[in-house]
Amino acid sequence: MEWISNSRILIVGLGLIGGSYAKALKRLGYHITAIEKRQSAIDYALENHIINDGYTTVDPEIVGSADAVIFGLYPKVFKDWIAQYQDYLKPGAMLTDVTGVKSCIVYDIQKMLRDDVEFIASHPMAGREVYGVENANDRIFRDANFIIVPTDKNTPEGIRWVGGLARIIGFSRISVLSPEEHDEMIGYLSQLTHCIAVSLMTCSDNEHLVEYTGDSFRDLTRIANINDLMWSELFMLNRDSLLKYMDIFLGEFAALRDMIRDGRVEELREKMRLSTKRRAYFNK
Repeated sequence: MEWISNSRILIVGLGLIGGSYAKALKRLGYHITAIEKRQSAIDYALENHIINDGYTTVDPEIVGSADAVIFGLYPKVFKDWIAQYQDYLKPGAMLTDVTGVKSCIVYDIQKMLRDDVEFIASHPMAGREVYGVENANDRIFRDANFIIVPTDKNTPEGIRWVGGLARIIGFSRISVLSPEEHDEMIGYLSQLTHCIAVSLMTCSDNEHLVEYTGDSFRDLTRIANINDLMWSELFMLNRDSLLKYMDIFLGEFAALRDMIRDGRVEELREKMRLSTKRRAYFNK
């Protein structure tokens, strides 16, 4: 399937990312249908012209009319949906997702999926500390990173199709990782950082800190405003990679603490210079 303007796109799960996909694709002229359990989310998306139509139940005709389906569901719900409703999918339909972990779902879904549809996993590396279609904003995709996560069950055409999706809605850098490489990376770049932010916010119960803080604390803890249901599931499903990087972080933090405690200024400055050098990669 090519990304042509008469394609009908179904989005299952109209949260922040699903809603932002809908907003971007509808702006480009695609017919967007959504399935979302919250009627209020459907109503908001219709009133704000984010989707063309929306439903709170899974209807065979609605699913069967879609040329492509984008899943914005939690991992376990995603697998359950495929197991229960995949018979409704149109032959030749292309499927992708926005799920934050891959190894625990990609292989299971591809194993159970019909041979005449294709699921190509992907992960838009864009988001905000808020959630729900009410906060949808397709500008979060502009110049952001996008990861395609194929397996040997995917076709070159399918991989190009997902890359085409990323390009038309504004992503600037598209990478390809295996499910295992993806989960290793996400354990460090995303999940560990959320753990650090949560820990910072739970270190002190002083309600007056907001009256004194500067930008550094706000920047470090922005993502501590966290969806506990989603992130706890992601942490558990990727616990090996996450625990690995938590242990590495604890070691680095302990080393930094010891340098300060022992007055080892030159070692402390060397650690800071290394940090500055590596952070510079992200400024390019």
